[in-house]
Amino acid sequence: MSKTLRNSLAAAALAALLPGAAMADLAFNVGATTDYRYRGISQTRLKPALQGGVDYTNGGFYLGAWASTIKWIKDGGGDSNLEVDLYGGYKGELAKDVGFDVGVLAYVYSSNKLNPSANTTEIYGAITAGAFTAKYSHSVTNLFGFADSHGSGYLDLSYAVDLGGGWSLTPHLGHQSVAHRSVASYTDYAVTLGKDMGGGFSLSAALIGTNAKKIAGVPVYVSPAGKNLGRSGLVLGAKFTF
Repeated sequence: MSKTLRNSLAAAALAALLPGAAMADLAFNVGATTDYRYRGISQTRLKPALQGGVDYTNGGFYLGAWASTIKWIKDGGGDSNLEVDLYGGYKGELAKDVGFDVGVLAYVYSSNKLNPSANTTEIYGAITAGAFTAKYSHSVTNLFGFADSHGSGYLDLSYAVDLGGGWSLTPHLGHQSVAHRSVASYTDYAVTLGKDMGGGFSLSAALIGTNAKKIAGVPVYVSPAGKNLGRSGLVLGAKFTF
């Protein structure tokens, strides 16, 4: 299928939901990573993942969908190889160099068959001042299959440094609080070096880790082979946006 036809079909689909959606407001992305880490925890048993998404913007409003291959659902006894994120929100400016972003994000694992379901919905709000961003996400459902975990929260702090020449450096610190499951709560960190190669292509290298807890010497977030899914590691990625 040609790019023009694909964009036209996507625009038509979004136009059914948002009258006036224009093809120029659509952006697509595809990528690959050596390990899909989310909030510091590997979603792919410390192995590679394929990813891709589409975003629609109209002024400050936006809608998007993003997907990645995963392994943790099947490792937990479920039946899903794919995570699909559906999100929408509004971005604006509070003052010069001070912006905000509010929205809702649904993580969907089709037919995951876990009980409680792994499907999760969060609302979020973020403030950006210059290069610094603070974001808080609050679950309005159970969090990723944890029972009785409504009201869990994630605080995300990051600082984006433009190094020039297409290079960027982004340190990050976050804390995941799992309601009624303190043993599953943890802090994660990352330092990401990015390079814009031009033409919509970018590369990244990130040092990522967590202080996720252990019970009797066994990590709370663990693979079937006994590997710590929150251990420190280097993650490489490539992404193409068009």
